[in-house]
Amino acid sequence: MILHPHLSVNSQGHLTIGGMDTVELAREFGTPAYILDENVIRQNMRTYLSAAEKNFGKGALPLFASKSLCFKEIYKIAAEEGLGIDCVSGGELFTAKSAGFPADRIYFHGNNKTDKDISDAMDMGVGRIVVDNTDELYAVNAEAMRRGTKQGILLRITPGIDPHTHKAVVTGSVDSKFGSAIETGQAMEIVKKAIACDGVELYGLHCHIGSQIFDIYPFSDAADIMVRFIAEIKKECNFSIRELNLGGGLGVRYTENDPHIDYAQAISDIAKVVTGFCNQNGIEMPQVRLEPGRSIVAAAGITLYTVGSVKQIPGFKNYISVDGGMPDNPRYALYQSRYTALIANRADAPRDFRATLAGRCCESGDLLGEDMDIQHAERGDILAVLVTGAYNYSMASNYNRIPRPPVILVKDGNARVAVRRETYDDLIRCDV
Repeated sequence: MILHPHLSVNSQGHLTIGGMDTVELAREFGTPAYILDENVIRQNMRTYLSAAEKNFGKGALPLFASKSLCFKEIYKIAAEEGLGIDCVSGGELFTAKSAGFPADRIYFHGNNKTDKDISDAMDMGVGRIVVDNTDELYAVNAEAMRRGTKQGILLRITPGIDPHTHKAVVTGSVDSKFGSAIETGQAMEIVKKAIACDGVELYGLHCHIGSQIFDIYPFSDAADIMVRFIAEIKKECNFSIRELNLGGGLGVRYTENDPHIDYAQAISDIAKVVTGFCNQNGIEMPQVRLEPGRSIVAAAGITLYTVGSVKQIPGFKNYISVDGGMPDNPRYALYQSRYTALIANRADAPRDFRATLAGRCCESGDLLGEDMDIQHAERGDILAVLVTGAYNYSMASNYNRIPRPPVILVKDGNARVAVRRETYDDLIRCDV
């Protein structure tokens, strides 16, 4: 096992994913290429659904966070596994619609939905629109009134949790671009406005405190604050909140230094806290929603590249250059996100060469990682970057006019194209 159980090394010394030889996959589909283990995705979805229903009750529903990975097949998988989804743009909504995803299980997010976004969402019949602010509330209400319908909504609330210090901080609420802050009184104001609107039906509240969190305490803090706020709404407005969306954010193991996390146990621990807070505050347990994205798809994916050159600068750095880079994975350039990488065709060899992984773009910041321990590389080797299933394809670009890689799904010894490789013709398709 390399980081995760579905990654291993075969008798030829080649990296495998889901039991399939990555060197053979690179030969068949070319590089760069995103490879995803479909069984891992499905198992993670099942873990979330069963743990949510077991610990929060039958009405609980995990919503796959589309922003982490969006293409038609992922929606088909989520639908088959019984999950809902959250979408944050008209493009994600359109992709989900094209895949035939049930609209009543879609939650539509975003801090600045256009009038067209709102209209398109209602045309689709989305189950809930997650309203971010007062302007948006009135826009949704007006569109629903124009149609003579009533749109189900949640309100995005900012509880003021810093997930890295596990503290409730005022600044964490006030200066966020998302939602309405409880501390300033704006959250209660928008609740009252929503209750008074004739074109919307307020079902519940939504919060999200961050991502890549390995500890449940920030979630406990957020749950405490949100449940207390639900109790305040009941007392002040005589209105019962029926849904509580606790967002996503559970962490994923990218390197050997990252801890393992048991998602089912984490959900159980969070559920005990929420149940306890509801009992303490004398309110009925709302239907809970969770929004896992990264924790469902990140570990399922790897990206395969071909090595083009190895540059050694005595006394300074070593560089391994590959045929991809920041267009297919901008996360190191943006966040200095750390990954594990290895030479797939010599995966059993010692990782005793320290190098910076360089992309092919005409950009000094086009790196996939710096000072990484990896096997010695040669031109033509296949290099694999692990745990790239989340926020790689979904954030990919055509910088330097480079076509985006394909997405390949592997399952039970078979590989299939879920998203084809872009061509140069695709790059100029919108040019006039």
